[in-house]
Amino acid sequence: MVYLIKTPWWLKKLYSECIWDIKTEEKNLYLTFDDGPHPVATPYVLEQLKRFDAKATFFCIGKNVKEHFDLYQKIINEGHKPGNHTYDHLNGWKEADKTYLQNIFEAKKIIDSNLFRPPYGRVTKFQLKQLSADKYKLTTIMWSIISGDFDKTISEDNCLLNVIKNAKPGSIILFHESEKAYSKLLFALPKVLEYFSKRGYKFKAIEV
Repeated sequence: MVYLIKTPWWLKKLYSECIWDIKTEEKNLYLTFDDGPHPVATPYVLEQLKRFDAKATFFCIGKNVKEHFDLYQKIINEGHKPGNHTYDHLNGWKEADKTYLQNIFEAKKIIDSNLFRPPYGRVTKFQLKQLSADKYKLTTIMWSIISGDFDKTISEDNCLLNVIKNAKPGSIILFHESEKAYSKLLFALPKVLEYFSKRGYKFKAIEV
């Protein structure tokens, strides 16, 4: 499995129409969670965020929102920000543009948000242009740091260190609410929250 833990400057420049980090002079970090809501992972994440008075952004899959609408509503009620992650977790590089954009539009009917994150980070320039147009009015949010919680080949400690070693003010940090990621999320999330909270950081939801 090949992925970059820390997003390099050249990738940010190549896709400059996307948001990769948040410009801030304050000690703010931006936790994001993809693929939910999940009946086990989401309640755990919300519990940990509440412990540290932290806010986050949840990029939800439309079909999961439909199936677990109570959890989606709980995310919002607890002061977090939802985002669109397509209806069926589609890969923008593999789908026809019409199919991909329609899938996002279907998710938009149930997910009330101006934020979008492409599954796998895979989206074309044409698709990005369409998503920013009046029909969708979506801002595409990527990430600064991947925790690697989905990666079966790394340890729980390495998942934690991926975040601790690389996060800085304004970083957008990627975790997942999924069966595959849950064991590493269980280990790393509370430790990330505790480590940075003790150092004066605040965890914020993304607002654009």
